[in-house]
Amino acid sequence: MFIEPIVKGGRQGWIEVICGSMFSGKTEELIRRLKRAKIANLRVEIFKPAVDTRYDDQQIVSHDEKAIPSTPIDNSQTILLLTSEVDVVGIDEAQFFDDQLPDVCDRLAAQGIRVIVAGLDMDFRGKPFGQIPNLLAKADYITKLHAICMKCGNIASFSYRKHAHEGQFLLGEKDIYEPRCRKCFYDPD
Repeated sequence: MFIEPIVKGGRQGWIEVICGSMFSGKTEELIRRLKRAKIANLRVEIFKPAVDTRYDDQQIVSHDEKAIPSTPIDNSQTILLLTSEVDVVGIDEAQFFDDQLPDVCDRLAAQGIRVIVAGLDMDFRGKPFGQIPNLLAKADYITKLHAICMKCGNIASFSYRKHAHEGQFLLGEKDIYEPRCRKCFYDPD
């Protein structure tokens, strides 16, 4: 679907995607960029999926406990209702949002808004996760972050699930997941 750009005061919007495995610093990088936007006196609105209550019900919190206030929402269309007077929109854990998220981000960027999205690019099986692949295709800027493999110390791009739970969605931390390199992910023994 083509979205006609609506230029606000000469500003051009764009989409930035921060992706990678668990424990790679995606949320920390999102928070860093959003705090810099606030320092620049830009109007910032931040969203997270309401289902993600791991560290806090309201705030986005990184694994190293950096935090920033956010609005938990149940669906991506809500973002359009809450961003009429903003310069920057931040979205964390994008893999948990519905299939409308890429179009919502497109619409925001067409309105001159900088959109920064963070999320897992692959699930625990090593398969593309949620709407991240579609967001990567629409992104103007992509940052892929890596963790450190917990088995061998090489760079890690995969999120290895240590428990035998088959569902794609299983919220967890270091007790359930660990970062792995390609070799250690596919050869876990």
